[in-house]
This record gives sequence, structure tokens and C-alpha cells, in this order.
Amino acid sequence: MTITLIGPGGAGKSTVGAVLAQRLRVSFVDLDRQFTEHHGDISAYILRFGYDAYARENVETYCSLPHGPCVVALSSGFMTYAERVHPEYVRVRRCVEASATTVVLVPSLDGEQCVHETVRRQLTRSFARSAAEEEAVIRERFPLYVGWRHPKSRRCSRST
Repeated sequence: MTITLIGPGGAGKSTVGAVLAQRLRVSFVDLDRQFTEHHGDISAYILRFGYDAYARENVETYCSLPHGPCVVALSSGFMTYAERVHPEYVRVRRCVEASATTVVLVPSLDGEQCVHETVRRQLTRSFARSAAEEEAVIRERFPLYVGWRHPKSRRCSRST
């Protein structure tokens, strides 16, 4: 079983994921850390190759994760990539959406409080955008995060 955590940056996916994995005695995978280990700094990668290249490699990183029980914290924008970004992305996204073990974390269900708290947290990180850019991103993504329907579980694998 894989538990997948989605949500904005600074929502606590890495913190909650590590604690949950420890309690369940399974491995924890932070997709941002995996990406950084393979490709270096995320911001530098995006500046050099563009966001679409980052998204494509991030999906590839996800698909290459080992199988088995684990907790996975997805990158904050993972569920918002363009469908054409990677040959497996539509299938991967549908599997994440359909899983009863996908959990959305947000700092608050109140939109304004979520925006404020997300921006505050993101500005403390080395790869943060400007406050205005962070605010625009979370305002765009907030409806996706809080509008998530509770799906029926369906078996899917990370690789083809």
C-alpha cells in the first residue's frame, strides 16, 4: 500500500509523511528530495531547463520509485502539470486521484488563511518564489486541493 500526500508547499507533507511512515514502519519518500538527489537544486533546474522539463523529470522520478509499502510526499504542483508533460502522467495522476490512500494536506480550509500561511511558510525556504508569485500559485491551486473528491480505491502501479 502506498499513502500519497498532496498539497501546497509548506503544508506539512514531508513532516507528516516522515512521522506516518515511521509509525507504519514503511519507507518515506519525499519526491522533492528524490528530484534534488538526481538533478540538483529545483529552482536552478527550472531556471536552466524550464518548468515543463522539471515537471517531466519529476514524473519520471515518481515512476522510478521502488514498489512496496511506503508514504510518498508529492511536489506541490505535481497534480497540476499539463497532461502532455510525460507519457505516463495522465495514468499516474488518475491513479493518485483514484486512490483511497491519497491524502490532501492544507494549512487551513479557509482560503485566505491557507494563502497567508502557505506564503509565510514558503518564504522561509531557499527555493521560494516572491511573495506575489507564491500567493498567485496557491490561489490557483487551492480549489484543487480542497475540492478533492473522496474516490474509490483502484490498484495502480508507479511504473509501466
